[in-house]
Amino acid sequence: MTMTQHSGTLHRTQITMLLYNIGALLTVTAWGVSFVATKVLLDHGLQPTEVYIYRTLLAYLMILAICHQKLVSNSVRDELLFVACGMCGGSLYFIAENTALEHTLVSNVSLIVTLAPLITTLLVGALYKTERPTRGMITGSLVAFMGVGLVIFNSSFVLAVKPLGDLLALAAAVSWAVYSVVLRKLSAFYTVLFITRKTFFYGLLTALPFLFTERHHGDLSVFAETTVWANFLFLGVFCSMLAFLIWAWAIKGLGAVKANNYLYVQPIITLVASAIFLGEIVTWIGYVGCALILIGVILTDRLNKTGHSGKIGH
Repeated sequence: MTMTQHSGTLHRTQITMLLYNIGALLTVTAWGVSFVATKVLLDHGLQPTEVYIYRTLLAYLMILAICHQKLVSNSVRDELLFVACGMCGGSLYFIAENTALEHTLVSNVSLIVTLAPLITTLLVGALYKTERPTRGMITGSLVAFMGVGLVIFNSSFVLAVKPLGDLLALAAAVSWAVYSVVLRKLSAFYTVLFITRKTFFYGLLTALPFLFTERHHGDLSVFAETTVWANFLFLGVFCSMLAFLIWAWAIKGLGAVKANNYLYVQPIITLVASAIFLGEIVTWIGYVGCALILIGVILTDRLNKTGHSGKIGH
């Protein structure tokens, strides 16, 4: 290979990695705004499980329309892994998170759920001996987590201990970490479209029992309101279908650990979106928290370059 060819290959690799990072950032941006859209739907009488099922059903049908040639995976083992994806990245995660809000403070749930990147790092280190987290990764993650705490306590320092709700929030964080690791494993053998479609399918299937156990259901006539269907389309098209497709693609390129570190940016997006659309006030505490999150993410990336790349199986 000539010097020119080598330079061209390196340049293409850098562009590809940049696109992976941009994709991960766009995904967490959509998910950050999704809290605002979900709140709008809940305020109009829809139940948490209903919101998840409706948005996921829309996303699943759209993906099925363009990806329906292959319906089953290569083996029973892989099919079970897809069930795990649907549960951990779908039904269990969202339902545990939403149910936790009924038993503890929103600030508690938000803070505990953002443990997902740290749990992912530790889980990868435990499963893959060659992928032990570096000091840089741990340092950056802890700085970012401190920033998340400040963003969440932007308007209040109240922290009440409510065991049931807090344990459910922790279960959601662990669930997402497991999803990320399983997703990275499957991405070596299946396309992003196939993985996302299977994840949505099993997410829907495993969420139905929760729906049937709910005593109250929202009035579907609210979908006649522009505000409701507009936020519903945003959740189904952008936050579910497109975001999960891009996330699966980013996990494949960046690895579970590095991609999940972008989740620390999500509270910043939620903070800004809440201020713009809901009129919530951002204090100096929130601004300091945002700065710490960005510093933590940058530290994780820069310091990790002195260690390993953070990918699984590469």
